[in-house]
Amino acid sequence: MGKRLLKAHALAVYVFLYAPIAVIVVYAFNSGRQVLNWDGFSTKWFGEALRDNTITDAFRNSLLIGAGNALVACVLGTMLALALPRLPRLLRLPLDALVMMTLVTPEIVFGIAALVFFVETGIPLGLKTILIAHVVFNASVVALVVRARFTGMGEELEEASYDLGAGPIATFRQVTLPRLAPAVLAGGLLAFTFSFDDFITSFFVSGAGTTTLPLRIFSALRFGISPVINATAVMILALTLGSVVLAYVVLRRSSGGREGVSAVPGL
Repeated sequence: MGKRLLKAHALAVYVFLYAPIAVIVVYAFNSGRQVLNWDGFSTKWFGEALRDNTITDAFRNSLLIGAGNALVACVLGTMLALALPRLPRLLRLPLDALVMMTLVTPEIVFGIAALVFFVETGIPLGLKTILIAHVVFNASVVALVVRARFTGMGEELEEASYDLGAGPIATFRQVTLPRLAPAVLAGGLLAFTFSFDDFITSFFVSGAGTTTLPLRIFSALRFGISPVINATAVMILALTLGSVVLAYVVLRRSSGGREGVSAVPGL
């Protein structure tokens, strides 16, 4: 009886969490203008969303920020992942704590802190501040994924490369980086996903006239839900899920991928 009650409770939780998403996906293909009145199957609202300049401009901003964030976060996160295991204990422990604090700090606290920092330093709010704030968070995500892969590789091949006369740069380029590439790619995909659909941090550090796609959807919801917003939300969902699934597949297919997957909360 206890197991049945637990299963029923788990099912109820999943229905509560995912039923609204399913409703949005279904009604994004509704041909009628009334959101909750099904008038037939149609994909015209996706075309309407793509013809709306306010949506396409916000979509382009989200893509630019997400791609730039993924690139910079991969570089910084990989450097951090390679440096941490080699640091003395007195330096490694505080940096480890800082990386974890970035991930576990409530996002609203992180957003307020970022806003205060940019205001106090005189950095004008806009796409640049959104990008910087996203990089700070996602560099920690990439560092966790790459570090899990790096610590599971062992140092035998690197030591063999040194024994054969290769220098540090050649060893990194020819031995270490190719073995880390799947983890770096997966970390970059996750960083892009977290940046593309971020709302809270972007809400605090975006300036006047700077809008990402989640912010555009939020502003439209003040006037009620429309089929165009449903279609836009489905496009975000498809892109986000595609990136997450691709990152998961890359990690799973790489040797040591299990450790990399388990290092990321939510995967």
